[in-house]
Amino acid sequence: MLRVLFSGVNRKTGLDWLAVPILDDGGGQATGRQPGVLIACAGVGTGVSTGGPCEQFLCDTQKGMYKRIVLKLSGEALAGSRGFGLDADKVAGITGELAEVHALGVEIGIVVGGGNFFRGVAQQAQEMDRVAADNMGMLSTVINAIALQDALEQRGVQCRVMTAVFMNQIAEPYIRRRATRHLEKGRVVVFAAGIGNPFFSTDTAASLRAMEIKADVLLKGTKVEGVYSADPVLVKDAVKYDEITYMEILRQGLKVMDLTAVSLCKDNNLPMIIFNMNQPGNIRRVVMGEKVGSLVTA
Repeated sequence: MLRVLFSGVNRKTGLDWLAVPILDDGGGQATGRQPGVLIACAGVGTGVSTGGPCEQFLCDTQKGMYKRIVLKLSGEALAGSRGFGLDADKVAGITGELAEVHALGVEIGIVVGGGNFFRGVAQQAQEMDRVAADNMGMLSTVINAIALQDALEQRGVQCRVMTAVFMNQIAEPYIRRRATRHLEKGRVVVFAAGIGNPFFSTDTAASLRAMEIKADVLLKGTKVEGVYSADPVLVKDAVKYDEITYMEILRQGLKVMDLTAVSLCKDNNLPMIIFNMNQPGNIRRVVMGEKVGSLVTA
């Protein structure tokens, strides 16, 4: 009997899925291995190779498709119309889209906020010490990260939560090399607790993590279609930008991300796409290279 052991994406060779046939004696015991055979590629589906044990099929992902991404999710996105806590249907919808993207062979990192529970700069924290309030906000992001992990694993997607503050009994500590290895093995990684320090937003954490793991792009899901010249909810004739530079965002004072995050992306030439998370299928469209939302470049 022949079983097939899958491994993750090999970024150096460009192979999207590497399968190692394992000879099975029928009782579940592996009796030997043969050289790896590539049997599936992103966007192609799966199927056993009809070639010999050393045969390899090279397959390119679709042109324009991002290979490794970091998705910034706000806590409010997980709350849905409730505005507070977690909306099970909303979490299921987001993780369903992420599972589809993951099936394409894309390596996914997620940075999640905690505003659906507590935000250190919100009115509810105005009487508190800023450090204490930000610490509470970091803990809120861990709650959201565990919820995402559970929802993804229920869909058969392996997921790891990595926190910037130590809480070893419920999550792994963030170590850059370990995070990269998880991604290479095909696991989704959820980065929680911001960068582990007060006074820094989860937007800054998303920018930093994207640069550390060498992501191709930073995706930020919002309630609107992209970057506008003004708040489109308040200003009806606000102009949407299909493409804009970080310098122009700083010059116009647009409220896309906090200034620290924008400066980090600008200084390190990290492209970012702002898009509407409330439109089903948008995550997949962005990853596939379709013109969705606004592209921000250095």
